[in-house]
Amino acid sequence: MSTENARGVLLLSHVGFSFMEDLVGTVAARGLKCHVLSSLPEPQHQESRPAALADLADDVRVTDGHVLTPHDIEEYLDHLQATGADVRCALTVWEGYRHLMALANARLGVPDLDAKQVLELRDKVTLRNRLADAGLSRGRASVLTARTLAERQREGGRYFVKPVSGIASFGTFPLTADTTWADLERIAAEARSDTVYASVFASRPSAGDQVGPHTAAHSAAPGTATDTTGMTFLVEDYVPGREFSFEVIAVDGEPHIVAVHEKYEMTETAGAVLEDACVSPPTSLSREELVAGLRWVSSVLDTLDLGWGCFHVEARHAPYGWDLIEVNPRVGGSLISPSVGALTGGPGLLDLWLDSLMTAHRPAGFLEQLNSLSFTADGTPQGRSATFFRVFFADPGTIREVRLNDGRLPPVLSHVLLKPGDVVGPASREVFLGQVLWSMDRADREAILPGLVTDSRSAIEITYEKEHG
Repeated sequence: MSTENARGVLLLSHVGFSFMEDLVGTVAARGLKCHVLSSLPEPQHQESRPAALADLADDVRVTDGHVLTPHDIEEYLDHLQATGADVRCALTVWEGYRHLMALANARLGVPDLDAKQVLELRDKVTLRNRLADAGLSRGRASVLTARTLAERQREGGRYFVKPVSGIASFGTFPLTADTTWADLERIAAEARSDTVYASVFASRPSAGDQVGPHTAAHSAAPGTATDTTGMTFLVEDYVPGREFSFEVIAVDGEPHIVAVHEKYEMTETAGAVLEDACVSPPTSLSREELVAGLRWVSSVLDTLDLGWGCFHVEARHAPYGWDLIEVNPRVGGSLISPSVGALTGGPGLLDLWLDSLMTAHRPAGFLEQLNSLSFTADGTPQGRSATFFRVFFADPGTIREVRLNDGRLPPVLSHVLLKPGDVVGPASREVFLGQVLWSMDRADREAILPGLVTDSRSAIEITYEKEHG
């Protein structure tokens, strides 16, 4: 077998999905083979999804469990090696498997974060306090118990609640006087019963353990939500200000910020914080504020010793400066990656992440390209484009119709993720309906954006079946 023809990438899929179509397309576009390792899909997808993956990839293995383990990674790499496959790197966009990606890359000899670093990032209590100790965050966090819940409510300050190790907006909300321990138990029980998300909300695993609801980084003291669910909440000082995300590729200790997205519209609900719309580059920051943000992000990554990888750093800006929401060691969700592609006029964030892995041993040529796409030290974005995208969320109910509507500016990309007949149940995480991305010349944005924001609100319309009774 020719070594050149055998070159490929290991892709890790959670329950058969995790944007496999996008990942396979990105890998195949480089003439590389796609080797997919997936955990067992949910019952309703166990017949269709493995077959769909087999049509997409060159080789597919589906495990017997709903969650991949380090043992699964080792076995599949042994299998690929025995068949002559030349696996160049591993990649996943599912944050719950990011430490498994790190383990695979370590075995393959590819520079990456180590698994311990990934798991430390997912421990949001330790992360917040570590950055506070370094002077990079004004807030602190602690594990939430029934006692600390009552104490914070008596104090009357502004606090935020979220899982210690979580993903997306599931179970994230501002603490109010009406928040009860029963609310937390309900959200934790919902997480435990969710096949897709249960393992991600478990307490932090060790690098060598299976991700699951019985591994713990913070021991479950009486009166914590981990007593029965394996899910731990934290309470932290509320971070004020407008929210942004920095899209970062780090190579050999040097962070390169290829885009900054401003959360143009957000909705804080009782059980989640929804990011409705984003614009890039930001519209509300002065050049000085943006430069301070670029420096702050570099300091955060340096303090945490995050020298390799792709990062979606969520932060807020207030009059006192920048503060952290989260550091996600992966591509941002929704349309972040294609938005970066529209901004660069070429590679999206997923492309850049893969290229950073493929060139890690000889990065000179890639670094030249990366520097040409990244913000300069004085806050200047590269390229002439600006982007705006809107995400649509579904309410509980049975969907009767989903419509895409035209506006004054044609979209670059439209995704509709639900269809007539789908039933949406109540949940403490967002249920995506669809998303639409637009691009424009940055010089024309001030004239275009106000009308686009209005038009975009009805770009996807949904009608639900009327309830009987």
